[in-house]
Amino acid sequence: MPILLALDASSSACSAAVLLQREGGDDILVSRFALTPREHTRRLLPMVDKVLAEAGLAPAELDAVAYGHGPGSFTGLRIAAGLAQGLAYGLDRPLLGVSTLEALALAAHRRHALSHVITALDARMGEIYVASWFCHEGVTEALSQEAVMPPERLQLPAAHASCDWVGVGSGWTLRETMPDEIRTTVRQGDATLEPAAEEMVLLAARAYAAGERHAAHDVQPVYLRDQVAWKKSQ
Repeated sequence: MPILLALDASSSACSAAVLLQREGGDDILVSRFALTPREHTRRLLPMVDKVLAEAGLAPAELDAVAYGHGPGSFTGLRIAAGLAQGLAYGLDRPLLGVSTLEALALAAHRRHALSHVITALDARMGEIYVASWFCHEGVTEALSQEAVMPPERLQLPAAHASCDWVGVGSGWTLRETMPDEIRTTVRQGDATLEPAAEEMVLLAARAYAAGERHAAHDVQPVYLRDQVAWKKSQ
């Protein structure tokens, strides 16, 4: 009966969730979510305390800690990583990093029953963080690598171009700058949808069940923009 905690501060929202998986019974999922720009440092730890208290759990009962490792806000990722690593170190528990774009795809699937989803987050500086997914029966499958790019360079996965695509996430506020093919083929979804710990804890539970375990110091935020800059310099 694994018990997992997830937290996130990768966007203008911050959130926390705890999942109790019970054999032969319904899982218990408790979450908190709030749009709190520039208040993540003050709000995130109290959220963690609240979901644990509502679930009737002490921190020592956790089997693992997870957090949204990006891509996303540089400052927000550092805040979440610091808190998650501190908890994992202090409790001597494994730490799991969860993709914010995958969590966004799972949210679109769970809340709007979407199957072919392009998740895009506004990366500022005229760019978006983006990836495409196939979602079915609560499972997400990546159809493209996560990337950062100007929205005018966005393309559909070649092997799946004829699918019924829907775009979600803050990056779709830049829809008018995307190529004609995207604007005519991809239906507008929910541009207000933000990554959330509720989906991250479900993704973390799947990874944990598959045997994924990491020491706290081995899990680092994913800064796609830094990776792209590094590759260009080689």
